[in-house]
Amino acid sequence: MTPRHPLAGCGTALVTPFTPDGAVDEAALRAFVAWQVEQGIHVVVPCGSTGEAATLDAAEQERVIAVTAEVVAGRIPVIAGVGTNDPRKVIASARAAVRAGATHLLVVSPMYSKPPQRGIVAHFTAIADAVERPVVLYNVPGRTASNMTAETTLALAAHPNVVAMKEASGDLAQMREILRHRPQGFALLSGDDPVTLEIMGEGADGVISVCSNATPRALAMLCDAMLRGDRAEATRLDASLRDWYAAAFLESNPIPVKAALAMMGRIHDVLRLPLVPLADAHRPALRAALAAAGALPA
Repeated sequence: MTPRHPLAGCGTALVTPFTPDGAVDEAALRAFVAWQVEQGIHVVVPCGSTGEAATLDAAEQERVIAVTAEVVAGRIPVIAGVGTNDPRKVIASARAAVRAGATHLLVVSPMYSKPPQRGIVAHFTAIADAVERPVVLYNVPGRTASNMTAETTLALAAHPNVVAMKEASGDLAQMREILRHRPQGFALLSGDDPVTLEIMGEGADGVISVCSNATPRALAMLCDAMLRGDRAEATRLDASLRDWYAAAFLESNPIPVKAALAMMGRIHDVLRLPLVPLADAHRPALRAALAAAGALPA
């Protein structure tokens, strides 16, 4: 039997809680990360898109990673988001994340610049050569405006410091191509909750999830079931979460998931501009979806 990859299972793309006046809410963050670990989540991912990293300054980003690592206390991996479109800034952020206790680095494909594929390879290679922790690639064309092809991913997977990919293109054919040709020890992680069951059924190792912010136990159990080959149990869990998968994207992430966590009493419903709280018209559907998922009373 192939050994389970260290990053396999469900990783939560953590929200960053803010106080009512917009500062990082360290007390809420500590409690939230502790709850995630208690619920059985396999990996935590601070300072990604869901964590509003684009509006955290460098000191805040390092502090969020440090608090997360302190609470985790070595029990599970901490994959810190450090990506931007300037590799010099990525390397500086990566070094700060290492100081803060990150075990891995999540590096998004360069946004806005729209480089050719050889530019994407050069970008990631420069970063992977320079940093002191394993790199997890992140492909999310809906945010970056450029896709990483399977060929590009596989070229980067040959780098000894590149260990996994969060694939959020929604292109199942592309993901299957990576799975067919990936080197031993390279993990493919879904970046979209709704396709996790399907792509894990074809050999992917897990998911970096938005929805597990509110339903960590169910998604951790779903991934565990798939990894041990219990498709029936995983399918049952997936069916219970389908309404929540849809509701989590009623507006741009992380607007709905922060509203959900506020309904659950775990954080304040506070985001930084240009993000704004969920529209009132969506709140009944969100509450109903959380109830269907078991995250709120029916």
